[in-house]
Amino acid sequence: MSNLQDDGWDLTDLKYIMLSESERENYRLEKGDILFNRTNSKELVGKCEVFREDGHWVFASYLVRVRVDSNATEPQFVSDFLNTQAGRIQIDRVSRQIIGMTNVNAQEIRDFVIPLPPLNIQRRLVSEMESARGSRAAKLAEADALLAGLDAFLLDQLGLTPPQPDKRLAFAMPLSIIGGSKQIGADYFHPERLNALKAIQKAKNAKRAERLEDIGDFHRDVAKEFNPEQYLGLAGVQSETGELANANEEPGKGQSFRFQEKDVLFARLRPYLNKVWLAERSGVCSTEFHVIRIKDEQREDILPGYLAAVLRSSVVVAQTKHMMTGNTHPRLANDDVVDLFIPIPNTNTQQAIVDELRRRRLAARRLREEATREWEAAKAHFEAQLLGETGEE
Repeated sequence: MSNLQDDGWDLTDLKYIMLSESERENYRLEKGDILFNRTNSKELVGKCEVFREDGHWVFASYLVRVRVDSNATEPQFVSDFLNTQAGRIQIDRVSRQIIGMTNVNAQEIRDFVIPLPPLNIQRRLVSEMESARGSRAAKLAEADALLAGLDAFLLDQLGLTPPQPDKRLAFAMPLSIIGGSKQIGADYFHPERLNALKAIQKAKNAKRAERLEDIGDFHRDVAKEFNPEQYLGLAGVQSETGELANANEEPGKGQSFRFQEKDVLFARLRPYLNKVWLAERSGVCSTEFHVIRIKDEQREDILPGYLAAVLRSSVVVAQTKHMMTGNTHPRLANDDVVDLFIPIPNTNTQQAIVDELRRRRLAARRLREEATREWEAAKAHFEAQLLGETGEE
């Protein structure tokens, strides 16, 4: 379900399964199949896209596969139409909420009404949408690149040379070092983590390196009552960039933590996903975040924006990925997160990093807003040409 995005596919996180020949035949995907998300939030249920990948693929039970008559219909035309306002009206009309999730079934999808102009017109409309889709993708990629390049900028400002990848499958440590550690797991002493610590210590423009516990306080103030619109879950923070995502998560039945503006929210669940947010407002969040606040008055030499930036850096990820505990849901435990080492440059260097991050973030947001406006205009134009509605009075 997570591979099917609002528009297009994200195949960076794939699952694999062993199937018998008959099962594989029943669930096999072909190029031109349309996949529908049959259960999700109200906004995302019914999202659909055409599948065009090479190789052997099957679909998960949260999706519905649809094959159309290619002699009469372009699959992409059907998908593009159902992603317009007119298409969403049909999806919203039949979808229903069950136990907090919105659902639509295969029979309801069969009953959707699709206007079918001649194939040549369908192809022209699809071609126009593809052009708009390409322009949108280019702007989004440019926005992502602005933020993705921040790690290299940060390391350069710190004068920190990232360690070379170490792919050794076996390594040894003196028993004296292991005996003095809180952990004895092999991964904790992985060369990647130890080399990252050495690189931090050698950073030319950092005055020193400190444990995270000495920089910030960890706040776990449980919120008993709050406005659900203030809630932020893990899905609400983008990986790598520190930007918010349009997740619209509802608070779970468990506890939530309060946070304040300028707190740093640092994911404890699957920290390798690198979800770190500098709070731009107060609110409540999932307990799968560590809520970190710069020590009051004692640490004027640490800027919250810098702390958030460095916690997203590759040298910190190289530490966290080897400090996790748990197999199914790996987490960065409360007792371990305090032992992350952070390089501390002077405040001028910190401010330069923060200013550059702000500049890139604003530019990235501007690009994303342009991409959204242009894409919505393209969908409206598609719908107007198809249904004869220009929106003019």
